[in-house]
Amino acid sequence: MDFEDVIAEPYGTHSFDGVWKASYTTFTITKYWCYRLLSALVGIPLSIIWGVLFALISFCHIWAVVPCVKSYMIEIQCVGRMFSLCVRTFCDPLFEAIGKVFSAVKVTLQKQG
Repeated sequence: MDFEDVIAEPYGTHSFDGVWKASYTTFTITKYWCYRLLSALVGIPLSIIWGVLFALISFCHIWAVVPCVKSYMIEIQCVGRMFSLCVRTFCDPLFEAIGKVFSAVKVTLQKQG
C-alpha cells in the first residue's frame, strides 16, 4: 500500500509541497516501522501456529484421509463387481429382449404441406 493509494488529493486541490512531503515521509516511516514492529511481535508466534496447523493437516491427510479413501476404493470394488454381475445376469437379457421386440419398428416422417 503506497501513500498515493491512501491519501489521494484530486488534481484541482493540492496542499503545500512541504506539507505533502512531510505527510508522505511520516506515512512511509510510520508504515515501515509499524510493520516491522508487528512482524517482530506477532510474526514469530503466528508462524509457530501456522506451522503446527499445516503439520496437523498434513498428518491427518497422510495418516487418515488417504488410507480411508484407499480402503473405501478397495471395498467398493467388490460391491461394484457384484453389481455389475447382477446387471449382466438380470438386466441384460431383459433389455436384449426389449431391443429385439422394438427392432422391427420402422419410423417414417412425411411432410404435410
